[in-house]
Amino acid sequence: MQPTATSQANDRTQATDRPLVLAGKTYQSRLIIGSGKYRDFQQNLDAMVASGAQMITVAIRRVNLGQNKGEPNLLDVISPEKYTILPNTAGCYTAADAVRTCRMARELLDGHKLVKLEVLGDQKTLYPNVTETLVAAEQLVADGFDVMVYTSDDPLIAKRLEEIGCIAVMPLGAPIGSGLGIRNPYNIRLILENAKVPIIVDAGVGTASDATIAMELGCDGVLMNTAIAEARDPVLMASAMQKAVASGREAWLAGRMPRKLYASASSPIDGTFF
Repeated sequence: MQPTATSQANDRTQATDRPLVLAGKTYQSRLIIGSGKYRDFQQNLDAMVASGAQMITVAIRRVNLGQNKGEPNLLDVISPEKYTILPNTAGCYTAADAVRTCRMARELLDGHKLVKLEVLGDQKTLYPNVTETLVAAEQLVADGFDVMVYTSDDPLIAKRLEEIGCIAVMPLGAPIGSGLGIRNPYNIRLILENAKVPIIVDAGVGTASDATIAMELGCDGVLMNTAIAEARDPVLMASAMQKAVASGREAWLAGRMPRKLYASASSPIDGTFF
């Protein structure tokens, strides 16, 4: 029997390994990549392969999935038979727009229910509009969608989104595309302590060490786009991110040594003869 989201969360405090399960599907990779800012769809696919990711998030308003006839279609290059397509509502600033976009994605993808909800507050910061996000989440869950939701790193909001019925909560590490890394690890820890669904850091990752930190905190996964797509060598960075997520997960499972104020000899001298 597959572990439930609740058992995943309960095991988080004991650092017991469990697979990442989203909408009933088990994922070996804990890295999710995006589909924006790449040179072309082929480079996106090459990065996908190098990353080992099994899920790719797609902005319905910006990437052609068949809605624009005669234009290159992402699905002709990145097969939905092999990879999970995660439609997202990037570019939406109201709950109504986000809900409409998800319904359009469901039509384009033949009843696909898994979506990533994000409702932004303004174009400068791309910070989430939490009020509109809550409204949209309630409507989408009621409409039968499996909702993975981008939000702020507020532990109370994260818990409320879980209670609404979102299958994964995705707090930001830093503003979208900023590459600033995990700016508030303490809030992420608070979110993790109270969560009964997977917690996936979304936004702010700039390099491999940022992804490792997110995983060392106990997060269930990391979603990133700009950190790979805007690297000097996106495919090589995708490979680095695969290793970073895996090593961060292993470090969390292993349990780091306690932090100490003073030195502690690697080779104890108690009981030795001189």
